[in-house]
Amino acid sequence: MRAKPYLYFYKTIYLSFLISFLIFPSKPKLLEKFDDYRKYGMIEKNLSLSKVAKGINFGWGMTFIDDHSLLITEKSGGILKVNTITGNKTRIKHNLYSSKLGKNPFSNGQGGLLDILFHKGFLYISYSQIDKNNLLSNRNNLYGSTAIVRGKLIGDEIKEVQNLFTSSPPLRINKHWGSRIVIKDDFLYASLGDRGLGMIAQDPSKHPGSIIRINLDGTIPTDNPKFSNYKTWLPEIYQIGFRNPQGLTISPYDNEIYFSQHGPKGGDNFGKVVYGGNLGWKEVAWGGTEYYGVKIGDSPFNDKFNKPILSWVPSIGVGQIGFYKGRTFNEWNGDLLCTGAKYGLLIRLDYKNKKILKKEVLIKDKIGRIRDFEIDKKGDIFIIVDEKDASLWKLSKK
Repeated sequence: MRAKPYLYFYKTIYLSFLISFLIFPSKPKLLEKFDDYRKYGMIEKNLSLSKVAKGINFGWGMTFIDDHSLLITEKSGGILKVNTITGNKTRIKHNLYSSKLGKNPFSNGQGGLLDILFHKGFLYISYSQIDKNNLLSNRNNLYGSTAIVRGKLIGDEIKEVQNLFTSSPPLRINKHWGSRIVIKDDFLYASLGDRGLGMIAQDPSKHPGSIIRINLDGTIPTDNPKFSNYKTWLPEIYQIGFRNPQGLTISPYDNEIYFSQHGPKGGDNFGKVVYGGNLGWKEVAWGGTEYYGVKIGDSPFNDKFNKPILSWVPSIGVGQIGFYKGRTFNEWNGDLLCTGAKYGLLIRLDYKNKKILKKEVLIKDKIGRIRDFEIDKKGDIFIIVDEKDASLWKLSKK
């Protein structure tokens, strides 16, 4: 019996499809997983950007201690108290850098005095601590660790300082320190960078490249991963696989902790902090490559690791992130604000029900390398930049 003509037609179509698939196999549309800030819309109306105070040198962290008093850290070691109404500044005394080397030498790179957080009468501060065995060494050959302390602001001085945490091992490389602090349910979480050592972030017997979780007095929670199914982990470690996480925030809407971190050349990202999780650095790079162009890992993402919510290619130099809550921009409530030092960015992501619905740039290349922001009780946004002799800025409505 002769085959019916229409069967020849379908066979031909099938064979053509099979041959084209074998010769030109489909490639995964990886770029759909990446975000390009250059494609975001730019908001141009109803925003007022004004200077509050001048003379802030390489500002890094901020925290409100009352409705109108903002503490700001400078990488070189200064802590300023700024009145957000008058702009008046007061220099706060402290003794965190008590060594014969004077100004913290790590502040000449990416380290120095970093984050600061006020919580229930205490100030929690992270900084680059010189290893005690190197206090009298040449400042070009120093080893250091990320340290977290707490103290009380009495008058204009920080007193009763207690050391809560010191990362191990001390390392010589002066980059990728992290380091943000948040407090949730009386636990302190802090982000630590990989110090430029890459695969150290996959070694949970060392602190660099992780997020840690400790009690507010520096003791270790008995339900940390170490005491569950992660026997080889250091007791403070909560999650591993980070490169340089410079943002931590708690969402007032789902009570989850979110991080942001620098990828290499491309691959900056943000996502949720996960108990016993692993972001994958340096087995994956979330779309980034080495600065000299070499690929990192077999693919940008891997199912055996936690995945970020969003990854930026090209990188934006993402710093602090935070969920907006206030009256000034009440239409933004619940949205995520992200800083980007590389292009002087402040970005808004309309983040609802675990989906990003809209993306827009609020500030670009206007005030410098934006590093951190705080939102006051009214909802105005205060911003600092990581540059010499810079200003504290306020973003409000016209």
